[in-house]
Amino acid sequence: MKNPILVTGGTGRLGRVLVPRLLSAGHPVRVLSRRPPVDMPSSVAVRRGDLLTGEGLSAAVEDVATIVHCATGFGRTEIDGTRHLVAAAKKAGRPHLIYMSIVGIDRVELSYYRSKLACEYLLADSGLPVTIQRATQFHDLILMMCTSQRWVPAILMPTRVRFQPIDTGDVAERLTELAAGPPTGRAPDMGGPEIRTAVDLARAYARHRSLRRPVVPVPLPGLRGLRAGGNLTPDHAVGRITFEQFLAS
Repeated sequence: MKNPILVTGGTGRLGRVLVPRLLSAGHPVRVLSRRPPVDMPSSVAVRRGDLLTGEGLSAAVEDVATIVHCATGFGRTEIDGTRHLVAAAKKAGRPHLIYMSIVGIDRVELSYYRSKLACEYLLADSGLPVTIQRATQFHDLILMMCTSQRWVPAILMPTRVRFQPIDTGDVAERLTELAAGPPTGRAPDMGGPEIRTAVDLARAYARHRSLRRPVVPVPLPGLRGLRAGGNLTPDHAVGRITFEQFLAS
């Protein structure tokens, strides 16, 4: 019998899509969760554990062949959680650890990106067999930026900022392929099929929802890296699902 693949963040946006893909590919799957997950397939083994404290990680990583680290946090939560996972993995036979990261974390001056970059360095120095997969922002992020403003008279979006949103299904497909293969270090970046301004994407959302509220460009400070396109990867536009197709689904 195959050793299981452990997924952290298996109940998150990406994890919910990844787990069924791994099962369909014939992999036994184990999910790390702080609390009992809802609507998890019965064939998935759930292990209670907390990345932030390290509680339960030893049991979760026992006998796994691969860890797909999709769980995420902010600042020290991201870094400490990854450090605890690495420590547990090193004691458990050195499984292949796949880390889900973000395109442009070395070019965009956001604190969340800096914590993701710190985790990449941590993994590179860990001595574990590692694969790092960077992807552009998910469609879900653009949707959240729009829906979070549903109580205001206009949808505000940053000026001169572009995104290359990608579907979680496209990313889950890549992670499933990586989980079946050897560690690659830094895998090729993944980007969505289109590069569009934040304003244009918000207008697409408004059209889809038949909203009469205007989309208003707003100059925001501290986004120099985004305005310079540091979050884009035009040479790796491998995603197939556009933002409109995502909205329609």
